[in-house]
Amino acid sequence: MMNVKLIAYTPDPEKTIAAAAKICYSSSDAETIMEGLTPEKTEGFLDMLTEIGHASPIEHASFTFAIEGVSRSLLAQITRHRIASYSVQSQRYVKRKEGIFTFITPPEIAKDPVSNEKYQKAMADCHQNYLELADTLQARHTADLMAQGVSEKEAKRRAEKMAIEDARYVLPNACETKMVVTMNARSLYNFFRLRCCNRAQWEIQEVAIEMYKLCREVAPNLFSHAGPPCVRGKCTEGKMSCGKMLEKREKYL
Repeated sequence: MMNVKLIAYTPDPEKTIAAAAKICYSSSDAETIMEGLTPEKTEGFLDMLTEIGHASPIEHASFTFAIEGVSRSLLAQITRHRIASYSVQSQRYVKRKEGIFTFITPPEIAKDPVSNEKYQKAMADCHQNYLELADTLQARHTADLMAQGVSEKEAKRRAEKMAIEDARYVLPNACETKMVVTMNARSLYNFFRLRCCNRAQWEIQEVAIEMYKLCREVAPNLFSHAGPPCVRGKCTEGKMSCGKMLEKREKYL
């Protein structure tokens, strides 16, 4: 099951951003500016940044998320957002052992019994092929390493890594993974703009909405203008629009 947690973020992110922006227009030092920023002044300054389109100061706040229970398919999408840092569970070092194979089932497949049965069988077959490949390769690599004079214990350890490095090629996009992702607030604005939209693929849209909720909890003023484009303007999808602008605005505003 998908699980998104906000595990770290810039302390007092809104005040930090307001101070960074204010220093552009002030002769005072940063410490003095910080001391003079009341919650009301901070909120007002954030509103001004939005109105004038001064976006660079919001890069000074970053947010780190732990994301679990998502597919490798989602990984391929989220890493397209390049101004971010990613640490992802490795399929080279983490073996999908017997009885420990988790994967994501798309809702549209899950709700159809015939499709779901075929899907579950396909996943089971992939895992079985993976295990058989890993065992066969590990046995051969172990024998080769021992023939080179490597101890049996060390040979098995090295051989397992060598084996799963190649066996992983049969694993499906549905394979479950976990990651830690860090983005600054400006990148998050772009991420929410694209991925909270109804046109986004269902899995990354669900992740984006959860990330958005967590950001709103700790920095409500900063992210009050975030979300899909249709929330505060017109839809940017043209003829591909979902046609649910009013519903989307009510949800976010």
